[in-house]
Amino acid sequence: MRPDFWRGRRVLVTGHTGFKGCWLAKWLVRMGAVVTGYALEAEAHSNLYLLSGVEQDMSSVIGDVQDFGRLSAVIDQARPEVVFHLAAQAQVREAYRHPMETYAINVMGTVHLLEAIRQHGQVKAVVNVTTDKCYENQEWFWPYRESDALGGADPYSSSKACSEMVTQAYRSSFFQQDIGTAMATARAGNVVGGGDASPERLVPGMMAAWEKGEILEIRMPHAVRPWQYVLEPLRGYMVLAEHLTAHGQQYASSWNFGPLAQEACSVEAVVKKMAEKLDSKCEWRVSQQDQPHEAHQLRLDCSKSAALLNWRPLMNWMDALDEVIAWHHHWKSGANMADFMNQRVDSYQARAVCAS
Repeated sequence: MRPDFWRGRRVLVTGHTGFKGCWLAKWLVRMGAVVTGYALEAEAHSNLYLLSGVEQDMSSVIGDVQDFGRLSAVIDQARPEVVFHLAAQAQVREAYRHPMETYAINVMGTVHLLEAIRQHGQVKAVVNVTTDKCYENQEWFWPYRESDALGGADPYSSSKACSEMVTQAYRSSFFQQDIGTAMATARAGNVVGGGDASPERLVPGMMAAWEKGEILEIRMPHAVRPWQYVLEPLRGYMVLAEHLTAHGQQYASSWNFGPLAQEACSVEAVVKKMAEKLDSKCEWRVSQQDQPHEAHQLRLDCSKSAALLNWRPLMNWMDALDEVIAWHHHWKSGANMADFMNQRVDSYQARAVCAS
């Protein structure tokens, strides 16, 4: 990462009120970028965006990526050089409940953004953040590479595979070398970090249940996922954007950002380790309710990002759990969480600089 690259750089982040989007906006602001955010209001169960204080240092626009006119007007006014697209319906089970809405946001939302970028023309780099679940899951042990087939047996996964294909189609049809806009997609693992309050995700669910003295119910104890600290893939997105801006179409492809393949572990292992770290009576059981289909085995091969972007994970999933615990301790003590986020970003960035 090159902090000097971002100083004064005009950046648009869609989905900046969400978990990853908020951390990304915070980091970009810390590096001196001129950030515009475009997103829906923060969800009712989450106060991360308000706690972060990032709204004071950026231009925040509340809007829907399905509203092409408003989105296009924001891009026209903000004149971004770099765009990070994180606005999405990002929950597997929510997609089962509302498949039409999920496809509308994740597929047509991507179309609207790319069409607006095509019409305005000043954008140099676009990073469309999709998911590790965009692969056609074969339930095998081997990690997925960027060249593996896209697919999805559930609405969320297939909607993100569609977003990948939309990006590919726009890139080949409208964003060739002479256009000056380089577009890539980023597929990250299961992110863990402070401030995530989604009841659908494992770690926030653990903290919420155990703080109330309840027994945690988990759906798939033996499901394996590539867990990673939230700042890890965000660093990957920024490094990718730097390369897209500097080298154009050479880096305009898909990229995995996740832990080492052997670091992927089961839901049960994460639950047991968190209970051990909290050092309290934390009970859990397997849910007996019928569950919609979700993949059992999922690992990522990130050798392409290591070889061509010099990006490698700096932390493991146990470090990520420590970050969650630290966040909760500071939050419950009434500490200034905006300052805490600044400190965590600065500390991680210093670690990344040393590693490079």
